[in-house]
Amino acid sequence: MADRRYHHGDLRAALLDSAERTLSERGPSALSLRELAREAGVSHAAPGRHFKDKQALLDALALSGFQRLRAVLDAAGQGAPDTAAYLLALARAYTDFALSNAALLDLMYARKHDSDISDQLAEAVGDMLDVVLSAIAEGQRTGEITAGDPGAIAFTVASTLHGFASFSANNTVEHVDESLREVVRLLMTGLSPRAA
Repeated sequence: MADRRYHHGDLRAALLDSAERTLSERGPSALSLRELAREAGVSHAAPGRHFKDKQALLDALALSGFQRLRAVLDAAGQGAPDTAAYLLALARAYTDFALSNAALLDLMYARKHDSDISDQLAEAVGDMLDVVLSAIAEGQRTGEITAGDPGAIAFTVASTLHGFASFSANNTVEHVDESLREVVRLLMTGLSPRAA
C-alpha cells in the first residue's frame, strides 16, 4: 500500500495537492482519481466522497487557483503610494504566480469558459477581477486614470497583464521585471487623463 500522505479528515486537501503536482509535471490528461487514491494510500472509491468525477477535481483545482491568486493580489497592493505603483505590484504578483503555476493558470482560464462552470468558480473569477477594478476606480478617484467605464478599463488592464504573464510563463519574455515596468508605464500613459 502507498505511503499515506494525509491525516484524518484531510483527504480532499491531499488529493488536490497531488493533483496539482501531477498537473504541473504531466498535464491534465494524466490526472486520474484512481491514481490519486493509490498515491494517497486509500481505496479507489475514497476520492468520490470529495469529487464526483475528474471534471469536479479540475473545477476544484481551478477554484483553488483563483482563490490563491486573489490572496496574492490582495497582499501585493498593500501600501502602494499611487496607482502606477499599485498596478506594478499587481502585475508583478500576477506574473510571479503565472511563472510558478503555469499549468494551473492554464487550467484556471480554460475552466472559466466551460459552460458547466460552478457558481463558486464564477464568483472566484469575479473576485479576482475585482482587485483590478478597485485599483482602476481608485486611480479614477485620485485623477491618475481617465474617466470612463472602470469595468472596461479594468478588463483592458487585466487582459494586458494576463497576456504578459502568459508570455512570461512560456519563456518568451526576456528581462521580465524590466519589461513589466515598461508595460505598466505604457498602460499608465494610455490611461492618464488628457488635457481638454
